[in-house]
Amino acid sequence: MSQSATIITTALQASNDGSPLRETTAIGGGDISQAVRLRTDQSIYLLKWSERGLPGFFDAEVHGLKLLASTGAIRVPEVIAWQSDVEEQPDFLLLEWLAAPPSANRGVAAEALGHALATLHKATAPSYGLDRDNYIGATPQPNGWMESWLEFFRERRLRFQAALAQRQGRLSGARARRMERLLDRLDTWIDEQAVQPALLHGDLWGGNFIIGPGRVPALIDPAVFYGDREADLAFTTLFGGFPESFYRAYEEAWPLAAGWQERRDLYNLYHLLNHLNLFGEGYGGSVDAILQRYV
Repeated sequence: MSQSATIITTALQASNDGSPLRETTAIGGGDISQAVRLRTDQSIYLLKWSERGLPGFFDAEVHGLKLLASTGAIRVPEVIAWQSDVEEQPDFLLLEWLAAPPSANRGVAAEALGHALATLHKATAPSYGLDRDNYIGATPQPNGWMESWLEFFRERRLRFQAALAQRQGRLSGARARRMERLLDRLDTWIDEQAVQPALLHGDLWGGNFIIGPGRVPALIDPAVFYGDREADLAFTTLFGGFPESFYRAYEEAWPLAAGWQERRDLYNLYHLLNHLNLFGEGYGGSVDAILQRYV
């Protein structure tokens, strides 16, 4: 039996779905996981597995999905079964398959997502961060709790990514000097007295917004923590994929503070540094442009 067949068998056994497997369809799993769509007589599933050796990767994804689901604000795939950090066995995650009806309209779903995201962001916590670390893509994302949003964003987000980039030789010279100046001056642009901890999806690019049954918007692949809600909104603007109906609906539900579009590149710098670390100097120009804009 091939490794993929073994994983499929193990996952279905863990699901307690005793019905026959009728169809297996390979789908894109991204750069971290392999993925297949499984159809049994009882249900349809998404199965992901990874041999990347990222400790606790699927544990973190499960925690994030369950935390988002617990708010009742937004649709996420139901977790069916998972395996993480078992010696000599690949990690896997078995999820409910969310399929959009053929007539689903992304613009209409995006409007519903705007309202739902505003509701999600009203889920709060006493401090910033999370009680466990997780991942942003394949990069570890340190959390823990901090009382100051500025300190959390400076140390656990920007400085952490900057240190990774320095170790890879991707942050030196003028780029490194500008980075330090920006870190020292974050309070010039971010008024933490105006921020309250909001539950964030954390990795809200267009590929993580899908449409589920009933044309309901859903989110996948979270990197959750409690932070400034503007950080989620900022990332939606970086690579596109969110129509104006999304932003109008969000602002109707919970207006953003004046000047948020002037701050969004500060929050997107985190994701661009992460892409620089994961994918290389192709993102260096975007990092430099933001640093030069602010410092």
